[in-house]
Amino acid sequence: MQTLTSTAPARTPTVVLGAAVLPARLLAAVAGGLALNLAFPPAGLWPAASAGVALFVLSLRGVRARVGALLGLVCGLAFFLPLLHWSGTYVGAAPWVALSTAEAGFLALLGAFAPSLLRLPAGSLWFAAAWVGVEGLRARVPFGGFPWGALAFAQDNAPTLGLAALGGVPLVSFVVALAGALLASALVRRSPNRRRSSGPARWGAALLAVAVSLLGALVPRPTAGPKVEVAVVQGNVPRLGLDFNAQRAAVLEDHLQATQQLAAKVRAGAAAQPALVVWPENSSDIDPFADPVAAGQISAVTDAIGAPVLVGAVVDGPGPYLSNTAIVWQPGRGPTQRYVKRHPAPFGEYIPMRGFFRLLSPKVDLVRRDFAPGHGVTALRMGPAAVAPVICFEVLYDGLVRSAVLAGGTIIAVQTNSATFGRSAESAQQLAVARLRAVEHARTVLAASTVGISAIISPDGTVLTRSKIFTQQVLEARVPLRSELTVADRLGGWPEALLSALGCLGVVLAGTRWMRERRGAGRRGVGRREGWRRG
Repeated sequence: MQTLTSTAPARTPTVVLGAAVLPARLLAAVAGGLALNLAFPPAGLWPAASAGVALFVLSLRGVRARVGALLGLVCGLAFFLPLLHWSGTYVGAAPWVALSTAEAGFLALLGAFAPSLLRLPAGSLWFAAAWVGVEGLRARVPFGGFPWGALAFAQDNAPTLGLAALGGVPLVSFVVALAGALLASALVRRSPNRRRSSGPARWGAALLAVAVSLLGALVPRPTAGPKVEVAVVQGNVPRLGLDFNAQRAAVLEDHLQATQQLAAKVRAGAAAQPALVVWPENSSDIDPFADPVAAGQISAVTDAIGAPVLVGAVVDGPGPYLSNTAIVWQPGRGPTQRYVKRHPAPFGEYIPMRGFFRLLSPKVDLVRRDFAPGHGVTALRMGPAAVAPVICFEVLYDGLVRSAVLAGGTIIAVQTNSATFGRSAESAQQLAVARLRAVEHARTVLAASTVGISAIISPDGTVLTRSKIFTQQVLEARVPLRSELTVADRLGGWPEALLSALGCLGVVLAGTRWMRERRGAGRRGVGRREGWRRG
C-alpha cells in the first residue's frame, strides 16, 4: 500500500509552555489577567501591565480561534473581576459580575483573532494595534461603552505616561501592549532548526521591549504659564452608601461650611485668595434654580470667598428628566454659565432596558428618574481661567475631555462623587486617569470629589496636593494656566483610527494567509478537517 505524505513547508514553530497543554495555557491566561490588575491602583505596579500582556500572548501562541477566545475570556475575567470589584460595593454581586463579564468578552474577541495575528511577520505589532482597536470598541459599546481598565490608565507613574501628549490613550496602550508582546516573543523565540535558541533574536526582542517602554521619558512635559491660586473643596458626606442623596441638605451644608472656613482663613491672611474654587459633583443635590434657600446659601458663600465657585448640582429637567450640571456661581452675580454632563452613566444615572435589568437586580429602581445628556460644551469663564468641565466618568472618554480643552479650556476641572463606592480602589483608579489627562493636554487638572480622592495635578502629571478619603478637606495650590495645544490635541482621534485600522488590516492579512494555507493543504491531499486544524 502506498503511503501518502505531506510535502507542506515547515511551519513556524510553536513553543509555548513546554507541551502547551490547555491547563497550562489557562493558568497563563489567569496569571496574565491578575498581572494586568496589579498594574492599576491600589497596587499600581505599572510594569505588570506589559507582563500581563506577555503572559496572555504566551497562552495564545499556536492555538485555534475558539481556544483563543476561551483564553481571552479567562484572562479578561481574571483582570476585570478584581479591577471592577468596587462596582458592586452597595448593589451586590450580580451587577459587578455582569459588568466584568461583559468587559472580559472584548478580550475574548481579541483572543479569537490574536493567534493568527501573532503568526504574521512582525506579529507583535499587529497584536498591539488590535489591542487598541478592541479598547476603542470597548469605549463605545454597549450603552456608550466603558473604557475603564485601558492599559494607558495604569501608566500614571510610568515613563510611558509622556507618550499621552503625543497620541493620547491609544498610543500609550499600544506601546504597553507592544512591549508585552515583544517580551513574549523574546521568551519563545527559536532558530529555524528548533534545536537551539536564537540568542541575538531573543535579546533583540527583549531590548526592544524595554526601549519601547522607556520612550515616553523623552517627551517634554511643559508646565509654563501664568500662575493663579486655586482651591478644591471636598466637603465629605455624613454617611457611606447609596443613600448619600437622601442627605442632600447635609452634603450641601458640608461644602458651604468648608468654603466659609477657607474664606475666614483668607481674611485672616492664613491662606491665599483663590482665583476660583471647585466643588465636586453632587455637592448640591438640591436644585439651586428651584430652591431659593439653597441659592441664597451658595450666593452668600461665593460672596464671602470673593471668587467664582464651580458648583456640582442636580437640576430638575428637561421634562421628566434630571440634569447633572456644573454651574459657575459668580460673587455678586449668582449663576452665570453652566455645563450639563454629556455622557450620563448607564445604570448609575439612567437605566437602559429597565424591565430586563430589573430581573438581575431590583436595585436598578434606586435610579428613580433618568438623567438626560447635555449637548455641546464651552469653556466656563472663572476669573482669569477658562475651565474645561468634565463630570465623573466623562474623564474616561478621550473625545469628551479633548473637546472641552479645544473649546478653549486653560485648566481642566473633574467633578466627581465617589460616595457610592465606599473605601474601594475606585477613587485611586480615577485619579490615575486624571493624571494621564493632565499630561495628554498639558493642563492643570482640579479633581474634586465629595469624599475623595480630590487632587490638584500639574500639567506634567505631578500630584501637587491630594486629600484623604472620607474627610472634609480644602486643597490649595498655585498652578499654571495653559492655552497651547499638545500634539495629541491636534491629532485628535487619528492615532486611535490609524492603529485600529492597522489591527483590522492584520486580521485581513491573517485571514488571507489562512485561506491560502487551507487551499494549499487541499491541493496536497490533506483533508478539510486537517487543513482547518492547521489554520
